[in-house]
Amino acid sequence: MGDFHGFPCWYELTTPDPVAAGDFYGTVIGWSCNRAPMEGFDYFLGSMGEVMVSGMVAPQAPGIPPNWMIYFAVTDCDASVAGMQEDGAQIVAGPADIPGTGRFAILQDPAGGHFGLLQPLPDGTGGAYAPQTAGHGAWHELMSTDPDAAALFYAKHLGLTESRAMDMGPMGSYRILAVDGTELGGLMRQPIPGMPSFWLPYFTVPSVDAAIAAITGAGGEVKHGPAEVPGGAFIAQATDPQGAWFAVTGPR
Repeated sequence: MGDFHGFPCWYELTTPDPVAAGDFYGTVIGWSCNRAPMEGFDYFLGSMGEVMVSGMVAPQAPGIPPNWMIYFAVTDCDASVAGMQEDGAQIVAGPADIPGTGRFAILQDPAGGHFGLLQPLPDGTGGAYAPQTAGHGAWHELMSTDPDAAALFYAKHLGLTESRAMDMGPMGSYRILAVDGTELGGLMRQPIPGMPSFWLPYFTVPSVDAAIAAITGAGGEVKHGPAEVPGGAFIAQATDPQGAWFAVTGPR
């Protein structure tokens, strides 16, 4: 496997109003958002400086709620999809080529969490995931209805292995996930009764307090935080004005 296999490489928001979402995240995270030059397809890109970090697109089928999806880089998209299917994953879209980008697929893991795969072109995975850089992806948290099954699935297919775990009392264990020794996410039991499994992306901001003020000022809702996490950083979890969950992390 390539040295990028299993690392997050893109963040995609499905939202009924990508332009309004671009304005919101521009205010909160600092992205500049512009329509991508794709014929016949309205796709918007969120960039931090010269680096593209995120995509925003309207739902491609009825009934899809606003949501953020994390894409993980793979060395062979078709082989990964086939192996995941054998272990109970469902294909939502693809595998298919994206001109100038690579080959992608969208899947649902056996416990119901949606995620994307991208086999990038030879020039690399881009710079969307850069934990210490403001405006970029920093952490990736899977809240799963079946964390034991999820741990086995993602370890086998993406190399997301448990490096350590923290006891959260009645909420169970919080497993820190790493790829090739790089800790980049966490796995826990879904704490909200009745809510399906989902991946929550965290984006780095210069100040979590300032981000919280921007979230509430721009019509979003803070659900948790500010809260200190091990290592001294702070987090806040929120929903945007359309209802998609996301999180920010950084100094207070």
